[in-house]
Amino acid sequence: MANDRRVVIFGNSGSGKSTLAHHLAEAEGLEHLDLDTLAWSLTDMPPERKPLGESQAEMQAFLDNHSAWVIEGCYADLLDYVLPASTDIIYMNLPVEACVANAKARPWEPHKYASQEAQNANLDMLINWIRQYDDRDDVFSRKAHERLFETYEGDKTVYTSNRR
Repeated sequence: MANDRRVVIFGNSGSGKSTLAHHLAEAEGLEHLDLDTLAWSLTDMPPERKPLGESQAEMQAFLDNHSAWVIEGCYADLLDYVLPASTDIIYMNLPVEACVANAKARPWEPHKYASQEAQNANLDMLINWIRQYDDRDDVFSRKAHERLFETYEGDKTVYTSNRR
């Protein structure tokens, strides 16, 4: 029997979304999409968010080409687009300081940064961003993620720790 699992993982930056997504992709043979790779125009410095329709078109191409997948990110506006196609969701609802600790310990992400040094140069900004999670009122906020979780009608799980 073929795997038809289609899981969406979301939460604050540093919550462990990518780590869990990589684990699920490998363990279950799922294709993996990190929404960071299609949400930003990296030709602009500093990077700017792509128009929502452009990112949605890239997501649709991914959905059209893969029947079993894991998609992860913190973008409630993009996640709203893909949730109807998912079989289940996972909300990484870790304490903010756990997310900060994860960000400090994060290995180099070559799909996001040209070098470890470039990633480290961005760390203070990222930590400030993570710490604003409860206070923000945008598509990256705890409020937006809780809405996604509460309104989703399929199978759903919430993790409050990276330990299993």
